[in-house]
Amino acid sequence: MINTNDLSNRINDAYGRLSKGQKLIATYITDNYDKAVFLTAAKLGEVVGVSESTVVRFATHLGYKGYPEFQSALEELVQGKLNSVQRMEVTYGRISQSKILESILKADADRIRSTLEKIDEHTFELAVDTILQARNIYVIGIRSCAPLASFLAFYLTLMFENVHLVHTSSASEIFEQMVRIGRDDVAIGISFPRYSMRTLKAMEFANNRSAKVITLTDSVHSPMNLYSSCNLLADSDMASVVDSLVAPLSVINALIVALCMKKQGEVAKTLETLEDVWDEYQVYGSDEIDYIDDSIKMRYAKLGDDKDK
Repeated sequence: MINTNDLSNRINDAYGRLSKGQKLIATYITDNYDKAVFLTAAKLGEVVGVSESTVVRFATHLGYKGYPEFQSALEELVQGKLNSVQRMEVTYGRISQSKILESILKADADRIRSTLEKIDEHTFELAVDTILQARNIYVIGIRSCAPLASFLAFYLTLMFENVHLVHTSSASEIFEQMVRIGRDDVAIGISFPRYSMRTLKAMEFANNRSAKVITLTDSVHSPMNLYSSCNLLADSDMASVVDSLVAPLSVINALIVALCMKKQGEVAKTLETLEDVWDEYQVYGSDEIDYIDDSIKMRYAKLGDDKDK
């Protein structure tokens, strides 16, 4: 029996040796396996924009005897995903509406604890040093990982001049934004199941251009690690209605704080400049509640009261 994950592994292992047309098929299947499973070789070729013979050669290139055997492997992959959904329904079907908040928060807390146990501190420090030494920093995240990439890039911009949040509406757009990446640069790729083929392509491209590659993913077996020299691991669980990305966000927070501690002077100067700009252009005005200033005022007010006694 073909392993449920075998098709994904074969695609990832063979991707670098595929023709341009076959890579289009691989990307479509990775992003749309639930649709591809119902397509004939001719129809799949039509959807992707390649010939039926290219689809058949793609199947044989992956080691299958023909398209029917390939389609069987695709069916097993889809069945495995459906079983995950069924397991989710069994697990959460036992939870009453009043226990949802408690159950989800406890599950996320468990993921953070397990991430703390398995993440390698040396690798984390290597990631910090690599980012500090980089000329340009490229951050890539697709679909549900896009907010994580945006969050990381936002804070990196406060510390570094050349931070690029790669927008990823298409594969060609990725390469257009990364075309100048080189050996003095770093690419940070964030991807969790279902892994993004576009993020993997970006990591491959960065690696081929001799750039440093850092990944934030869920396992040492993640395809994201194929082109990475620094792998940060965080638990992510899809056994719910949405992906749980709490643990990856905690790792990102730790990364940001570690970098801030290394660049305290630059960060303070940037924040001071921003405060001046915000005041000059009345960006926030009276709409912003400044908790820090209020707490200082309260402390000085208390000191004044003590002196009067």
